[in-house]
Amino acid sequence: MTDEPDASAEQLAKSYGERLSQPWSEPADAASSSDLPSDASGQAPPPLASIVEALLFVGGPPLTAERAGEAARGLTPALFTQLVEGLNRDYRRQGRPYRIQPRDQGYELALRPRFRGVMERLYGAGREARLSPAALDVLALVAYRQPIGKNEIDSLRGAESGAALRQLVRLGLAAVQRAVGTWSADHAPTGEAAYRTTPRFLNVFGLRNLDDLPRTQDLHKL
Repeated sequence: MTDEPDASAEQLAKSYGERLSQPWSEPADAASSSDLPSDASGQAPPPLASIVEALLFVGGPPLTAERAGEAARGLTPALFTQLVEGLNRDYRRQGRPYRIQPRDQGYELALRPRFRGVMERLYGAGREARLSPAALDVLALVAYRQPIGKNEIDSLRGAESGAALRQLVRLGLAAVQRAVGTWSADHAPTGEAAYRTTPRFLNVFGLRNLDDLPRTQDLHKL
């Protein structure tokens, strides 16, 4: 990987908290794939949870519910999601060094952040993109206040944020949302583009979703 920011979710939360303190102008694991034929030995097919785990282990593009359903008949999108959540619970309980995380409308097996150094020692570290304090500030505001427009970011920071936003977009951590339907903090239409975090942001910071962001004291956090 290249251009990996050397920051953590905890740093985002700290930056966001500091910014706010300043004045501004178990699943169905036992479910079996009964629709799948028995193998040549006459043994029953493996549980659907094991099939999903095997599909994830194979790797390749992120595994979607639709693709998994093609490989295992009877595997509905709802059951697929349930099985993924159950596997993750098992991994946490067993202290596994990996987990299943969302990526590009699907899921993939990935090392937990504390074990990424193992892969770097094996394959060599990717080139890091050091986020400036300004970029970290802006990314924290985008992460916790999204969708948020540049004018609101500038107002909260008391500084111009264009360069930092361009860097975050270039790194794939933030994306521009169309201006239609954008609203400011006082619920008035702004008519400007807004910024959101991306799936890559979740992947880089080791988050399953935005609910995994460290909690802050901000009552306006979405």
